[in-house]
Amino acid sequence: MQPPFRIGLGYDIHRLVAGRRCVLGGVEIPSDVGPEGHSDADVVLHAVADALLGAAGLPDIGQLFPNTDPALKDLDSARIVERALAESDALGWRVGNLDLVVLAERPRIARHAPAMRTRIAQLLRVDPGQVGVKATTKEGLDAVGEGRGISCQAVVLLVRK
Repeated sequence: MQPPFRIGLGYDIHRLVAGRRCVLGGVEIPSDVGPEGHSDADVVLHAVADALLGAAGLPDIGQLFPNTDPALKDLDSARIVERALAESDALGWRVGNLDLVVLAERPRIARHAPAMRTRIAQLLRVDPGQVGVKATTKEGLDAVGEGRGISCQAVVLLVRK
């Protein structure tokens, strides 16, 4: 018997590099640095997609969207979330809620959190009240705390349709 809900955890981390476009949660953020990666390197949407896929018992984004595939170069990470949502939807799941935290020293996230929340809700086809977006720093600890990287953790609740 299938449970009436499932929980998924997603995590992503990217190095920050100068001159790279900074897209987080599907929102372009003015910054002198951006996440390095094969796609647009949106750590927020990558964590969201992995949380969805994990909750649904599906392969992770590395298997579905390998960074060795030249066709995926500079891919808009919204496409990754849309596929993860479609795959979980096909298995009879819908999003109950999503909560995430962005860990970064730079760029500053807090003032962009409302736009990120709105965009993520659009992608998940839920009310913005079902999406939590928070930001914190690493207090100078590790590579993220030194401003050399950015990471995101996401938790999603999927409920049976």
